[in-house]
Amino acid sequence: MAIDSGYTDDLRLAHLLADDADSVTMARFRAEDLKVDSKPDMTPVTDADTATEEAIRRTLKRARPRDAVHGEEMEDTGWGPRRWVIDPIDGTKNYVRGVPVWASLICLMVEDEPVVGVVSAPALGRRWWAAKGDGAHAGKSLMSPKPIHVSGVTELSDASLSYSEIAEWVDAGQGQEFVDLMRQCWRSRAYGDFWSYMLVAEGAVDIAAEPELALHDMAACSVIVSEAGGRFTDIDGNDGPHGEGAYVTNGLLHDAVLAQLRP
Repeated sequence: MAIDSGYTDDLRLAHLLADDADSVTMARFRAEDLKVDSKPDMTPVTDADTATEEAIRRTLKRARPRDAVHGEEMEDTGWGPRRWVIDPIDGTKNYVRGVPVWASLICLMVEDEPVVGVVSAPALGRRWWAAKGDGAHAGKSLMSPKPIHVSGVTELSDASLSYSEIAEWVDAGQGQEFVDLMRQCWRSRAYGDFWSYMLVAEGAVDIAAEPELALHDMAACSVIVSEAGGRFTDIDGNDGPHGEGAYVTNGLLHDAVLAQLRP
């Protein structure tokens, strides 16, 4: 498999970090003694979340001691142009309830641009990854890649839309606009979280959107969608994972989605 030589080692390391994450998350998934607390924003955090981020950070400290790290559950460390962005368990609410739709998200950003991303969903038996300039792939490991690409759907009436929760759009003051978009699309389903964006990257879904997200929710997904030929913007149409939320499409439908949902 041809890989951009500038990020070959970083992509391999990202897969090793995902292996670390998988070993921790799967060992605690559906554990009867799983410890669940509430963060200040009232979202859940488990002992698996913190243990997974700690495992990833330990490996990074050995392998990339000069790189900065930003994670969901722990304080930022380091500084400089290279920064790893980690969401140890995206979909913690699913994880807590025993629903297998959750993943560890790992991204390397250079000068704030996502250049390597890995999304690992071990309970689904799936992993997706991308390195800048090399396209996007899916498979069980780096040694078994399958190239993935977004769909060629050009009309909203033929499009499949994935989202997380309608309540989020109501809270954002865009409930009616989002429902109108749903009605314009051929099909809508709440696959939610990382999976929505990976389905766009694979061409199984054409549109995914959430009005409020953090960098750790979006960074890894953004490079995979972009390398698969799609477009990943914030709610104002700015490319990349730096805004309030994410509007993600196969690219061909992006202007139509922005016209419907732009605040």
